[in-house]
Amino acid sequence: MYPEYKKVKACAEEANLLLNTSRTMEDIFVLSTKRNLKRIAVTYTNNEGKSKKYKYSRFRKHAFEIASILSNFMIQQPKNVPIVLKANNGPHWGEIFWAILMTGYKPLLVDAKTSKEGTENLIKQGKAVAIITDDNFSYDVPKFSLRDLLQEKHSYEFAPNWENEVIFCSSGTTGDVKLMVFNGENLCHQILAALDFAETSKDLLYPKSMGPLRVLAMIPFHHIFGFIATFLWYFYYGANFVFVRNLAPSEVQSVCQKCKVTHVFSVPLFWDSLAQGLERKKALETPTRQQYIDKLIGYNTGKILKEEAGPVKMVQNTIQKKLLGNKIRFCISGGGYLDSKTQTVINGVGYPLYNGYGMTEIGITSVELSPIVELRLKGSIGIPLHGVSYKIKPTNGKGRTGELLVKSDITHIREIIGGVERETQLDKDGYFSTGDIAEVDATNRFYLKGRMKDVIINADGENIFPDELEIFFKKIPHVQAVCVLGVDQKGTKNQKIVCVVEIDNSISGDDIEVLKDTVKKAGLDLPKGTKITEFYFSRNKLPIANNMKVKRFVVKKGIETMNGDYIPFDFKKEVKGNKNFSKETIEKVVEPLRKIFSKILILPEFKIEDDAHWIDALGGDSMSYVELITTVQDQFKVTIPETSYGKLTCINDFAEEIVSLQKKKK
Repeated sequence: MYPEYKKVKACAEEANLLLNTSRTMEDIFVLSTKRNLKRIAVTYTNNEGKSKKYKYSRFRKHAFEIASILSNFMIQQPKNVPIVLKANNGPHWGEIFWAILMTGYKPLLVDAKTSKEGTENLIKQGKAVAIITDDNFSYDVPKFSLRDLLQEKHSYEFAPNWENEVIFCSSGTTGDVKLMVFNGENLCHQILAALDFAETSKDLLYPKSMGPLRVLAMIPFHHIFGFIATFLWYFYYGANFVFVRNLAPSEVQSVCQKCKVTHVFSVPLFWDSLAQGLERKKALETPTRQQYIDKLIGYNTGKILKEEAGPVKMVQNTIQKKLLGNKIRFCISGGGYLDSKTQTVINGVGYPLYNGYGMTEIGITSVELSPIVELRLKGSIGIPLHGVSYKIKPTNGKGRTGELLVKSDITHIREIIGGVERETQLDKDGYFSTGDIAEVDATNRFYLKGRMKDVIINADGENIFPDELEIFFKKIPHVQAVCVLGVDQKGTKNQKIVCVVEIDNSISGDDIEVLKDTVKKAGLDLPKGTKITEFYFSRNKLPIANNMKVKRFVVKKGIETMNGDYIPFDFKKEVKGNKNFSKETIEKVVEPLRKIFSKILILPEFKIEDDAHWIDALGGDSMSYVELITTVQDQFKVTIPETSYGKLTCINDFAEEIVSLQKKKK
């Protein structure tokens, strides 16, 4: 047992205070704020770039003032119904959240990026009576901006009339979305799940006497991961929430460094990006410095001894100062599959990165807490938290791999689908079916394999997990994102394995062919029985749910319907003739033109449509247009008259002009 065990255990056991209450949302707020009045609650950067902070005493005061204002706004509206909170994380998000509850309404938490159509759908299906947002849309219910609530005059005569439910929504925002309803009892049990933290970890949660606890408020609070792991747990324990102005990597790193952040929780995409950035920077270093970094990673991941590693503290301190600072004590990845290489690199530079698990329906139910790095690197999601039970429902009736079932008092109490409420769907023993495939080892640690709906059945009838294949492609230069999925083969029960890659715009011309070969070669390294049948480029950014993971079902639909968003590697665009020239004549000009457009614009050829406007669609400008004219004239040995400048805006225009000029020369 570590020396500070008793202190950490006493801190975690403050959750037991909730057992002597009615276990409502009001109880959580009152206990949290009263116990932490003198602690710093919020740190943020204002519009002038100055760092600002204030305590829980002021946070509580703000919440009551906002509730007073909201109460006046809603005086004609019925109580105990939802109000949509659609806002990015910010210093006042928490105050508004609690104010909605104080005023007698259920917060319905919505992604700030949701479209007008999606928001209207959520308002309708959730039967919300108002919305709080800074978006630019109008709705059929009263709309209040955050500025309205922060600047309006308040009244101290206001008396709270607490609601006790919070509503989360699934990532889909069209059709019959699924809304999950949690009450105060559920969320009190979520806080109580922290009771066993002290048994293995002294850095996830600890008393003030052991140092500051500054949590980066980056994961959206509307999402269950951000709400529970960042907001709820640490609000109860009086942490300092550190807010960023935006999610640009430079901003996140700067804030972590300046504010001496201690806890960073994020999704695999963030950790992948951080690891890849470090690898790119390492490639620019001298061989000696590269060796120091490799030795540091080797030492921190238990591969080599300190005697072999050299000046690890100095090297680690230097690297961390350029990344997230050197005060980080605990990191969690959640919301998707974590690449083992990423896990190795992040832990290797001295940031203890752990894996966690949860769902919108069940809250956060496990986190790998072991301080032993070798266990972390296995990718376990840990053992169930206090009050949570897991079991595996084997897909073939036996074994230690199958669907993960979860039982706890955290699980949502009911759900709303298409505006209709129903009881939470549990089996006869009270377990919730997660739809996730998991595996359990002899130490009772669980490992995620993938989603049941994403599992690919190959020709041999074996289960293939896309997450495990995607890691083979993610580290390829110019590849921004990857989606491996199964597409049904007509006439069979099997699926073909398809890989879709999103690439950056800095590659063009012949480099595309090199990239294709690199991706295909990576496919040859896949485990036996997992051969990729088809490769595609994504014309646009791959669709991401909650900034966390690719929506495979959207990509699958796009490929099956051939909607043009996904371009096969072997795709050859059909060139059409026109009333003046034959298809064969135009074809000889179009593809060389596409290569010229691609090279000047630094865009992949498949993103350049024949009728795409040079400026409006492709992002060119007048200076690059001059270069285009010059290059076209040199390559095709024609002189384009100045009267045509500006009128030729796309490949089709240039092709017809070139063929006309060539015909005149003959």
